[in-house]
Amino acid sequence: MQQEPLTLERTFNAPVERVWRAITDKDHMKQWYFDLPEFKAEVGFEFSFRAGKTDRVFLHLCRVTEVEPNKKLTYSWQYEEFPGNSFVTFELFPEGDKTRLKLTHAGLETFGDSPEVARGNFETGWTMLIGTKLKEYVEKAAVTEP
Repeated sequence: MQQEPLTLERTFNAPVERVWRAITDKDHMKQWYFDLPEFKAEVGFEFSFRAGKTDRVFLHLCRVTEVEPNKKLTYSWQYEEFPGNSFVTFELFPEGDKTRLKLTHAGLETFGDSPEVARGNFETGWTMLIGTKLKEYVEKAAVTEP
């Protein structure tokens, strides 16, 4: 049974270019997202990272599937430990000197019914990452420099 994708929208007091840099430059990403060993906003680029709670860390396997600079970034999101494949999409919309970001995470149901990959965990995680950490980061002037 296919679920509706998880979507989250937030508006930041920051220009599109600053938000784009924060979601595509690994040095900026580690300030609010995960500390990725490498990341390139290029279709086909594969990256991985480990994240989770202190008692259980998961290997995330990802591949960039779509890039429209300053507009859209999509990558696959899989786990080494679970079946399934999902896709994370960041869409940016300029609104004057602000930016509206729409995050969509589709395919969560493909991970099965383990409590560790329950939809609520993703809702909590993305709300914290996008609604708090990214917002605080891009609204600081520090994002303008690598």
